[in-house]
This record gives sequence, C-alpha cells and structure tokens, in this order.
Amino acid sequence: MSSDQYSDSSKLISLLPGGDGEVGLDLEADSLYRHSERICLIQVCYGQEVALVDPLDNRPLDSLVEWIRSAKVWMHGADYDMSLMIREWGFVPPMLYDTQIAAQLLGHERFGYASLVEQYFDVELSKSSQKADWGKRPLSDKMLEYAINDVRYLLPLASKLKEKLHQLGRYEWFIESCRSSQSKVLARESQEKESWRIGGSGKLHSDGLIFLRELWRWRDQEAAVWNRPSFMITGNKQLIEWSELLSKGREINIPPKLRPDRQERLKEAVKKTKEIPEKDWPTRPKRERRNKNPLFESQLKEIMARRDKIAAELEIAPSIISSRPVLEQIVGKRGAPEDLLLSWQQTLLGI
Repeated sequence: MSSDQYSDSSKLISLLPGGDGEVGLDLEADSLYRHSERICLIQVCYGQEVALVDPLDNRPLDSLVEWIRSAKVWMHGADYDMSLMIREWGFVPPMLYDTQIAAQLLGHERFGYASLVEQYFDVELSKSSQKADWGKRPLSDKMLEYAINDVRYLLPLASKLKEKLHQLGRYEWFIESCRSSQSKVLARESQEKESWRIGGSGKLHSDGLIFLRELWRWRDQEAAVWNRPSFMITGNKQLIEWSELLSKGREINIPPKLRPDRQERLKEAVKKTKEIPEKDWPTRPKRERRNKNPLFESQLKEIMARRDKIAAELEIAPSIISSRPVLEQIVGKRGAPEDLLLSWQQTLLGI
C-alpha cells in the first residue's frame, strides 16, 4: 500500500455511519521503540470496509477525532488504546464496546482477538507484526495486511458475541462491565502517578525506595534524551537489585554495555542520592495486617465456594464474578459491596 492509499480522514467522515451506527477501531503505537509513544496508525472498519489513517503524514485529523468523540466504538482489549486516546486526544468515546470482555462473559478460555477470529471464522491471523515498529515509514505490506486484519473481523465478531450475550441474558452484564472498564482507565489516567514504584518495589524499605526513585529518574532521563523505551537502558529487575545493594551500603556492578558518559551520570545519580536527607525519603505503603480470624476464614470460604459454584454453572472463570482480594475486603468489611462489585456481580453472589 503506497502513501496515497491511506484514507484521508476528512473524506472518511462522510462514509462513516451516523446516529446509532457502530464502527470497529484499533490503534497501533510505537511504545517498544520510542520513549514518548505515539499513535502511529488508526484502523477503522465500517460495514464491510476497512480504512487506514496515517496520523504521522501531517494531514489534519481533527474531523476524525471529533467524530470518534461521539461514536459507538467496538475494540478488542481496549485498556491500552483508551490510555492512548486520553493522552493524545484528551477523551475516550462515550461508549466503547470491548469484544474481549464479551468473550470472557461468554466463558471463552482463549479470548485473544486472533483466537476468537479462528474460533468463529476458521481464519488464522498472522501475529508477525505484533511488535513491529509502527512509527517507521513506509510500512511494509506485511504490516499493512496485519493492520487491516486487526479490524477486518471486528464487527462480524462483535455481532456474533452480541447475539450470544443476548441469548444467555448477559448483555446488560456486558454493558455494565464495559462502562466500568472505561471508568477505571479514566480514573487511572487522572491520578498522580508514582511511576517509579515498579513491580518488586514493595519489598524495599525507605532506604531502598529512595535509591529506586532516583535510579528510575536517571533511567527515564537517559531514555528521553535517546528517545528510546526505558527498558533499553536497563530493566526493572536491575533497578530493584541495585536499590537493594545500595540500601545495604554495597556497591553496584555497572554493566559494561552502558556508554561511558551514561555510566558517569549513573555514578553521579547514586552519589547525589546518598546525600538526600532521610526526611525526604519516600515512605513504604502501609499494608493492612489481618489477624487470623476463624469467623472471617469460614465466611470467606463460604462466599468463595458460592462464587465457584455459580461460575461453574455459568461456565465462566470465577474471577469474572469476583477476585479473592475483593471478596476479602467485603467479608472483612473493609469496603462496601456496591463500591467493589458491579450490580450483576452483587446479584449473582446474593450480596
């Protein structure tokens, strides 16, 4: 596909359905190749048609973005895509239907897009471009074919899943679950983030957390200047290991693969961190300690058994009804059911 075969977003608007019409949408980004990720390709399916819009070709996107603002959109596994929309466009569509959520509510054990397309249409999709660099131009024919197929079956799949949801009386569950997913992403993106609190940081005390925070900032600055993802500087596991060693007063082994100037800035970051007064160290999140309580344990066991029985009857994963941590909060009266569960989940559990 040559550059002139991408759709002009301003002309595409006239072809898209109005009113209650629905479209399928997918976004490709370059998070594996850039420090500041961008939306690099927009795939839209409407009726039997698929259009590719290139947001990097300097043609205005205003009309398409404004149309999406009020559209009914189908996506698959939309959490990451919603985050991209919020960061670049400042909004998500008013209603975003997620075929992954639909598949989970129907009890599909394999609910990836390619797996569902194979199950419903007996078509095997290539995953070869899943981790490709979508920011490069021109895109290869293989990448363009992958992008088209990523939405080609979305609306037909949505139609089949929707029909099954109605047949099983779970369509309202689906709508409520989609709205909840959207609300969680909106809340997450609006929160002030402490991105440096990476996986594994929970085991560190304040004297380790201060090193982790400053090492993370060093890595992020290096990645920003280089315009590459942070993991290409060093991985999270390495940051945790360094923080543990430094908190014990030990030295770290700097990988020789780091450029000499980058090594020097790392040493300087460590030196400055050692000079930060204890009063300015980050605090370790408080963990609620729960004493073993026979009544609590029996009530938790009873509600989990009820959940598992219902899930087996519905042929869905028990976690779709509720996770164990949520049930622990409810039984321990550390959270109200209406704040922790959706209406259909409360009804199923009889809470």
